Amino acid sequence: MGGVSNASQSPLSPLPSSDRPDVAARLRDALLGASFTADGLLELLGAPAYAALARSETVPALRATRGDTPLELLVRLFLLQQPVPHARVADVLPVEACLESGWLTRVGGEEFAAAVDVRPYGGPGGEDWFIVSDLGCAVGGAGGIGRRDEGVVLGVGGASTTLAGITVRTPVAAALDLGTGSGIQALHAVQHATRVTATDLNPRALHITALTLALSGTPAADLREGSLFEPVRDEEKYDLIVSNPPFVISPGARLTYRDGGMGGDDLCRTLVQEAGERLNEGGFAQFLANWQHVEGEDWQERLRSWVPRGCDAWVVQREVQDVNQYAELWLRDAGDHREDVAEYQARYDAWLDEFEARKVKAVGFGWITLRRTGAAVPSITAEEWPHPVEQPLGDTIRAHFDRLDYLRDHDDAALLEAHFRLGAEVVQEQVGLPGAEDPEHVVLRQNRGMRRATRVDTVAAGFAGVCDGTMSAGRILDAIAQLIGEDPVLLRDRTPAQIRLLVEQGFLEPVR
Repeated sequence: MGGVSNASQSPLSPLPSSDRPDVAARLRDALLGASFTADGLLELLGAPAYAALARSETVPALRATRGDTPLELLVRLFLLQQPVPHARVADVLPVEACLESGWLTRVGGEEFAAAVDVRPYGGPGGEDWFIVSDLGCAVGGAGGIGRRDEGVVLGVGGASTTLAGITVRTPVAAALDLGTGSGIQALHAVQHATRVTATDLNPRALHITALTLALSGTPAADLREGSLFEPVRDEEKYDLIVSNPPFVISPGARLTYRDGGMGGDDLCRTLVQEAGERLNEGGFAQFLANWQHVEGEDWQERLRSWVPRGCDAWVVQREVQDVNQYAELWLRDAGDHREDVAEYQARYDAWLDEFEARKVKAVGFGWITLRRTGAAVPSITAEEWPHPVEQPLGDTIRAHFDRLDYLRDHDDAALLEAHFRLGAEVVQEQVGLPGAEDPEHVVLRQNRGMRRATRVDTVAAGFAGVCDGTMSAGRILDAIAQLIGEDPVLLRDRTPAQIRLLVEQGFLEPVR
C-alpha cells in the first residue's frame, strides 16, 4: 500500500541518493552478475525457504546462506540485514560508490550493512527487477512488518502482486499510480505507458520509488507528492489509473502505509468517486479496497453508489471478515500482539468501538475496476467470488468490458443472428443421482481466468456445446428445437437471456 491521506511521520534511517543513476546501474550489474534474481534466489534457497521468506520468516534463509558465494553474501546483506565483511563485499559490489551514494553503511571498522531492503522481483516478461523498501520491510502483509514507524515504506506483499496481476496491460499514453509506495505498480506501468505519474503523500515513498525504478533499469516516472488526486492538475487525464491505497478501516491514522485517515471506508469511496473525471474515454481505473458491511444495508447497493457517472464498473468481493477477525488481522500486521498486553487490548477495544458506532458487522475486501464509457446506460456488476482464480487476470478483465459493449450493441434479434464459440477450457459437469436417466442439473465450468461455474438447463448446455463459430445462434436453436420436439419460435424467444448470461460471464465468445 502507498500513502494517500494525512498522517505525521517519524524519523527513519537515511536513504540512498536518488540522483545517482550511474551508481544504481553499476549496482544492478553487480547484482545480476551474482544471480541475485528471483530465479537465483529460488535455486539457492529452495522452495520451502523461499516461501518462508515471502512470509517474512528469515530463519530458513539464514540457514541456507551460511556459505561464502557472492549470491549468499548479497542475500544476507540486502534481504536478511546481516552485516558482511568489507573484504567480501569489495569482491562483489562497487563498494566506494555504494558508500558514497548511501546504498551501504559502515558497521564498526570491518563490516558493511545495507541501508535499504532490496528484493529481486521477476517481471511478467521475464524481466529481472528489484523492489526497494525500508529495512525489515521487504515483504508486507499479515506476517508483521517488523517496525511501526508512521512513514515506513513496505515492499511487495500479496495485495501489491494481486493488483499488478489484475491490471489491464494494453499500450497507453498516460498512466497514474496513486499511492505508489515502493513503486511496484509504477514499475509495471512504465513497460506499457508512454508517460507514468506516481503520487504518494509520503515523500519517503516517492524517494524509494525512484530507487526501485533506477535499480530495475526502467524509465523514470513523474513523481508527485500529495494525497489522493491533489497532485494531479484538473486538465490531466489518464488511460489507466491504479491504486493499492491505505484501505484499512481503522480508528485513526496511525500508520501511513496502512490507515486511510478518513472515517470508515470513506477513503476508498472518495478514490473511486473521483477517478471517473480523471479518465480518458475507454480508460480503466483499478483499485484494491475494503468496504464496510453496515447493518441494514446491502453491500452491493452500497458499492454501486460509489461508481461515478459515465463509468462501467465491475466490483468483485474476494473475502469477508467479521469485525473481530478484521481487527485482529491488522493488529497483528503492526506487531501489536507482541507488545504490552494491556495496550493490545485497548487498541482492540477501540477498533470494536469504532465499528459499533458505525453499525459495521463485517468488512469486505476485493477489487474495483472502472471503465470510462460513452454508453447511455453504464453497466455496474457487483458480485462475490471467493474462489480461486488464475492470475494474471488483466486480459480477462479487459475481455469482460469488451463483452459488455458487445451485448449493449446487440438486441435479442441481433444476438440470434450472431455466431459464437465456446470459451477456452470450458467443461461440462452433470449432477444427479447414480443410475438416473437424466441429470438433475448441468454445470458449465471454466478452467481459466475467473474459473467460474454456472448452472444451465439442457438446452443451454447443448447450445454451448455446438457453438464453434460456424452456425448462427438462431440456426443452432432451430436444430435443437427439432431434436427435442419444441416449437422453434418459443425456443428462440426464451433462450437469448441465457445466451446473454453465458456471453457476459465468458463461457461463450462472439465471433466478430
